[in-house]
Amino acid sequence: MAFRFLSVLCFTGQFVFGQAPENPTKKDVRQIFPAKRLDKKYQFHFGGKYEEHVIKTSDGIHIHAILFHADSASRGVILYLHGNTGGMEKWGGLAPFYTSLGYDFFVVDYRGYGKSEGNIKNESQLFTDVQRVYDTVKAIYPENKIIVMGYSIGTGPAAMLAATNKPQMLILDAPYYSLTDAVQQLYPKVDLSGLAFHLDTYTFLPKAACGVVIFHGDSDKEFYYGGSLKLKSLFKQGDTLITLQGQDHGDFEKNSEYLRGLNSVL
Repeated sequence: MAFRFLSVLCFTGQFVFGQAPENPTKKDVRQIFPAKRLDKKYQFHFGGKYEEHVIKTSDGIHIHAILFHADSASRGVILYLHGNTGGMEKWGGLAPFYTSLGYDFFVVDYRGYGKSEGNIKNESQLFTDVQRVYDTVKAIYPENKIIVMGYSIGTGPAAMLAATNKPQMLILDAPYYSLTDAVQQLYPKVDLSGLAFHLDTYTFLPKAACGVVIFHGDSDKEFYYGGSLKLKSLFKQGDTLITLQGQDHGDFEKNSEYLRGLNSVL
């Protein structure tokens, strides 16, 4: 479940320092979010109890989500913002891991992914969409029972939600200091002046009033572990970085240290 760029990056958008471009090209957006749709009639066959939700965005687009229910009495809900490859048919498969911990699991597909309509246009739109999703979850659960969790590309938007709302906790799996910083590490010779998304996690983390927990593998070949060490420097008292020894970018749920770490913080 890795983050993925095209093998050769060629950004064409106009760059404004400190601000993601408002009108990146479709090609530049797809470098970061290579969305793949599902037919609206697609039938999921997940185990356990779950229900599909349709969330209307501020501009009238319908985005798709699924709420998976805990195996036992619910301790709250994990709002999960997934990586950039694959849609609900892939990410919904993670649900049993988290519902077995006693939490409901709310997964949303970004625009253009799975059954979600439309296309991601820019960073501002993405943030507005995930805030609408958060508001939907908050209408179902008390805010102090919401854990925001982001994986890979989803960690930046997850940090934004924690900075602008009051969830119980923020959990970031394989995050980046900023997307620009992470991509520079991957492609040091590539001109990133037209990068369509900046996703500056470092600006959001100090504004998160809730507890912050970061899990990161020290062998991550996609988003380098050093990005989390930079984020650690922004921690307030009580925030935690849990290093997964020898872990690459994906499949945290198969790592026993990850399970132990989650049990220690939840």
